[in-house]
Amino acid sequence: MAALLKKLLIGTSVAVGMSAVGIAPAFAGSLTNATIGGTAATDYLVYGTSGNKTVLIPNTDANVQSILDGNAGTPTGNVELAASSEKAGFDFSKNTSLTGDIGGKSLTLSSLTASDWATKVSGELTLAQKWFSDALISTGFSNILSNPFLSGTAWNAFNNNGGLQRFSDPNISYVNQDDTTGEIKIGLAGHYDATNLLFGNLSNGQKALINSLRDPSKVGTPIQASEVVKYTYNGTTNYLYNFLATESGLTAFDDGVSHNGNYELKLAGVITPPPPVAVPEPSTILGLMAVGGLFAAAKRNANKKA
Repeated sequence: MAALLKKLLIGTSVAVGMSAVGIAPAFAGSLTNATIGGTAATDYLVYGTSGNKTVLIPNTDANVQSILDGNAGTPTGNVELAASSEKAGFDFSKNTSLTGDIGGKSLTLSSLTASDWATKVSGELTLAQKWFSDALISTGFSNILSNPFLSGTAWNAFNNNGGLQRFSDPNISYVNQDDTTGEIKIGLAGHYDATNLLFGNLSNGQKALINSLRDPSKVGTPIQASEVVKYTYNGTTNYLYNFLATESGLTAFDDGVSHNGNYELKLAGVITPPPPVAVPEPSTILGLMAVGGLFAAAKRNANKKA
């Protein structure tokens, strides 16, 4: 009898253990197995944090991985892809990428090349044309688009002074996924106020004219624009950017301005189904029933003896 009870109780403990697996709570996942690649795989920088400053730390896979677990409220640094994009001699035909796994799928985030900006993305518009138009519309300067002279002036001042290169080197601060909805959030560190990045090469007179045409509801607000990141995920390759920043609470140690804005990009992710919940074998269920019967019989015998 004792031996039989021992075997049945072992079966019971296994069944209880399997039930516990089935009710484990879900958590938001972050990018894992992060590696740097691309045709310019060494052209990147890793920024950690020291207090409220971002500081350069060694370029290692471990450091890259360590800074990707933050979120909009608590970014923990960033990885700058194509870090030499604003330097003389930059090769605009090469890219630097960050690849990792999230939710059981591979995700690659990449800097942009000149050919990316020339890609047709909306009718006859190239990515460069669409992004610049979106930037003007989102920041309250849509009136400029109806004036060929002003829009051409703004574009030439931006493009002829390395504007596209400047927005091609995304600083990736975090990547995480909601395990319930599948939504992937990608944080880009940037400038909370990007006015100088967009219009810094205009003359004072040109700036005054353009500002006079700004949407009154936007006057006095910062001009915000994220860098652009190219992604490949679940068989799709496309581009992400937006024009809405939150304050990151950080600034770069070297200039006191960079990285003070956080731009959160969103991507519809795939929810990987959880492993099936283990169900006790019929023999285990019968064993549990037998245990109940044995205890009932033992109780009856005890009552008779009493």
